[in-house]
Amino acid sequence: MSKHPVVSWTEAGEIRSARWRSESAAPPPRRVAIADDRMTADAAYRLACEGAALLWRGDFQNARQLLQALARRAERKPTKPAASPSEAFNLHRQAQSQRARTLAMLLLPLDGDYRVPLRRAPDVRQACIEAYGPAADVPSVVSLRELLGLIGAHEWRKKGVEIPALGERIHPHYGVFSPVRGEYVELVAKAPLPSLELAFDIGTGSGVLAAVLARRGVKRIVATDQDPRALACALENLARLGLSKQVELRQTDLFPEGRAPLVVCNPPWLPARPSSPIEHAVYDPDSRMLRGFLNGLTAHLTPEGEGWLILSDIAEHLGLRSRAELLAAINEAGLKVVGREDVRPTHPRAADAADPLHKARAAEVTSLWRLTAS
Repeated sequence: MSKHPVVSWTEAGEIRSARWRSESAAPPPRRVAIADDRMTADAAYRLACEGAALLWRGDFQNARQLLQALARRAERKPTKPAASPSEAFNLHRQAQSQRARTLAMLLLPLDGDYRVPLRRAPDVRQACIEAYGPAADVPSVVSLRELLGLIGAHEWRKKGVEIPALGERIHPHYGVFSPVRGEYVELVAKAPLPSLELAFDIGTGSGVLAAVLARRGVKRIVATDQDPRALACALENLARLGLSKQVELRQTDLFPEGRAPLVVCNPPWLPARPSSPIEHAVYDPDSRMLRGFLNGLTAHLTPEGEGWLILSDIAEHLGLRSRAELLAAINEAGLKVVGREDVRPTHPRAADAADPLHKARAAEVTSLWRLTAS
């Protein structure tokens, strides 16, 4: 247990401890109180706001109801009107972060085999194995919010996400970006291919874009990612689709060695700092991956090759990055735009007027930028 973070608490007059699990890399709580079915939601919320974690010893389903009650109380906090889109984004992230910290204070025990030793608890063993790896026969403690996330990811992995461009399902793993926003996949499925010989898929994630290119007839695809979870997910999806012979997976940051007539990249769309490892699929601090792709593209394109940058303009509507900055980055990288395919998103949040970022989401356009060496 010494190699992992440990959470300690006092119970029945004894000091106890267990391995601390947090996929968001949150430190173990310093104060832990024992809670059960007798605790009211108001009392639990007050303790959580004061920084005390609550280790649950009651009924599992009652813990879920308490978490919902805590969420309702956290959402009551008023937010001041934003003076600009970027301020609205920052206030939204601050509120999300505070809400996440509060809700993460409700903790559950896990036995060494990932069983939850509470009344009416579901069997979460497979969900935990998929996220944490094989059970180590060491008791642990995890936030209920994280555990519910593991359960949801397990169900998505079983069910999969329907990809019309493939006529098949992609099965995302825990911690790997799920292709639920299909508009960017459709762009890759319809853009004119410059070649059928070879393509690089940079930051492959679930492998969905590599699979689309393979189904379109590209003979060989080299798909890269630096996240072992993403590579395992892509490997499983490509094998299920019968595309393993066409797609080679490599663990590397951005580009593989060599040049290709087509290089595809769908970087995170928002130039902001992620608050947890899981958010790296959404937030690209200082546009690191975007700039890395642009600046390295000419060295990995064949003379007549194209780079496809799949990028939403939501950062522009939020005041986080201007169109002029994007075009300047393209120009400074020695690239020129030879075409652009646009599509508007159809996900439910784009039409949700209650969303704090509704104005930006309603104006959002996702584009496939076709780039060549200038």
